[in-house]
Amino acid sequence: MTQYDYDLFIVGAGSGGVRAANMAASQGIRVAIAEERHLGGTCVNLGCVPKKLLVYAAQFKAEFEAAAGFGWTVGMPTFDWPHLIANKNKDVERLHTVYRNKLEKSGASIITGRAKLLDAHTVAVGTRQYSAERILIATGGWPFVPEIPGKQHVVTSNDMFFLEQLPKRIVIVGGGYIAVEFASTLHSLGVDTTICQRGDKLLEGFDEDIRDFLAAEMAGKGISVLFNTDVEAIERTAGDDFAVRLTDGGKMTTDLVMYATGRTPNSSGLGLEALGVALDDKGAIKVNSCYQTNIPSIYALGDVTDRLNLTPVAIAEAEALVNSLYNHQDPAVDYDMTPSAVFCRPNIGSVGLTEARAREKYPDIDIYQSRFIPLKNTLSGLDEKTLMKMIVVRGTDRVVGIHMAGVDAPEIILGMAVAMRAGATKAVFDSTVGLHPTAAEEFVYLREAQA
Repeated sequence: MTQYDYDLFIVGAGSGGVRAANMAASQGIRVAIAEERHLGGTCVNLGCVPKKLLVYAAQFKAEFEAAAGFGWTVGMPTFDWPHLIANKNKDVERLHTVYRNKLEKSGASIITGRAKLLDAHTVAVGTRQYSAERILIATGGWPFVPEIPGKQHVVTSNDMFFLEQLPKRIVIVGGGYIAVEFASTLHSLGVDTTICQRGDKLLEGFDEDIRDFLAAEMAGKGISVLFNTDVEAIERTAGDDFAVRLTDGGKMTTDLVMYATGRTPNSSGLGLEALGVALDDKGAIKVNSCYQTNIPSIYALGDVTDRLNLTPVAIAEAEALVNSLYNHQDPAVDYDMTPSAVFCRPNIGSVGLTEARAREKYPDIDIYQSRFIPLKNTLSGLDEKTLMKMIVVRGTDRVVGIHMAGVDAPEIILGMAVAMRAGATKAVFDSTVGLHPTAAEEFVYLREAQA
């Protein structure tokens, strides 16, 4: 073990890499972690954290509109995008300091620069080479933009957090969670927003009722959602905006085109192919249940393995790996009942099986559903509704899926996930006394299964 410079060398200081580094180093393991951009990875710098700050900013518009119904007189509000971005940047810098301090306190060595694997036990960063008993790849993912004429004119989610000014008009290409989150946020901030989705629905993989409900709510708010539509080419015009030509022959003019057409594993340029590390056709690193690649000393976890691409999942995998390698514990992470959220408007929270997947797995499914206008909106004048859905296996009474679209859905769904992982049945929900008046209480008052 001592013939190496380090016991564990981690490539990538995102959520998974940092968690593994802190946990291992605090146990006396000799750890180095290399990062070429920013500590915290996508979540802190280009994802979860800055996105949620923008979402918070956008929510104030609805609050100003709702205030009059509750007796408040609010003057004409104005919004300063550069001020928001400046404050966002300050908070991200604060988190950089937090991450650095934690790594240094744990005893991990922080190496700045792009890492490349030279062999199964050697990593180069710049002109320096480091040997390690084990190497962990935790480099995350990166936005994918297809090859189209005018690709050089588009931006991705990475760029949106650093715009100097908000555009007046934007076309967002894609229908996944990144697309609908930015569409909701930008529209609420006053941007004329259009979504171009090549499929016939938003949010592939989510429950069908949630998908239909969201599309209707977004359209009702004034967001233009074009289904079965894709971009053929983009050209800059003489007026310094962009002409977008669609595959159906249609045309649009806009100030900005954002692509949210998925993310790909960030595995290129690391020397993996030359070493023979097995990758799939998308570039994801193939690993076994212990996060080990086909080369025994090389491991990978998080989005670069393209399995369940969520920040808490990468953290859980990092904890499991360190416990397996250094504490002789079972490395398995139980991915069942992992909750997910989409911070669009209305918010979406989901855990467990969709109705379609539940019907494939079980022959006897009961569906409970409620749609209502939240109490707040009875005075606010806002017409945003809430949808709640529960999926139950009739034979066992086990709740196998819960889905919600509405205010605070992500906060509520986490509690539902705990109950479902504990094996809650519909009878348990029915016997639980509701907390009144809340939206969450509706989940314990769902009594009539759909015919």
